Amino acid sequence: MIRIRNLTKRYGSFQVLTDCSLDVPDGRVLVICGPSGSGKSTLIKCINGLESFDEGSIEVDGISVGDPSARLPQLRAKVGMVFQQFELFPHLTVEQNLMLAPRRVLGRGRAEARDRAHALLDRVGLLDQAAKYPAALSGGQQQRVAIARGLAMDPGVMLFDEPTSSLDPEMIGEVLDVMIRLAETGMTMICVTHELGFARHVADEIVFMDGGRIVEAGSPEEFFTNTRTDRARRFLARLLYPGELAQAAHVERRLE
Repeated sequence: MIRIRNLTKRYGSFQVLTDCSLDVPDGRVLVICGPSGSGKSTLIKCINGLESFDEGSIEVDGISVGDPSARLPQLRAKVGMVFQQFELFPHLTVEQNLMLAPRRVLGRGRAEARDRAHALLDRVGLLDQAAKYPAALSGGQQQRVAIARGLAMDPGVMLFDEPTSSLDPEMIGEVLDVMIRLAETGMTMICVTHELGFARHVADEIVFMDGGRIVEAGSPEEFFTNTRTDRARRFLARLLYPGELAQAAHVERRLE
């Protein structure tokens, strides 16, 4: 589904990504973790053309992202994106937030777009909130709406940029539940997150980044039990306790 080769990006003289290469097969869940400023968010924003890049290549389902002739609306219809901040339109209702892009980009009729919006809101447990405006919802509810909005375009892949980082601890679980259910359907997912409990139990592969580079990548078992680099070991030692234990317990209960 996604093929990244030797990706390099600079902001002026500052190099934020250096020679990054990844493959994400269809139906797989990839988690990217690492310290702040390591290039994680920039990497996934390059995938759907929100950020340009200087060298290398990205292909998403056969579309070359860096090709000047590539149609970005067509690309973004294939790639759903969920941000740290919810980025919902405050002047539109929840239902209208979900209907807008399918109508304008995919050309769906009003009734079809509304039916799809209601089905997705039901899927994330928020159908009864369809007529409300985002300000009337909790942070966790708004993020679930943002996930539903991304799914409204029927994408082939979903990108998550630290979707729980701005939430209170009590709200993190409800968003993780939606992401777990989405992974269980076989959706291709790339998640930038520090929720290591989620990563341990849901990811097919974990990538650790530092300084704009991919330092190591492997299965969750390899990453958590046989970490190859001192830098990744130091990162895990600072995050695993006590927060990761609580996250892991939540994910395990959900998977049971």
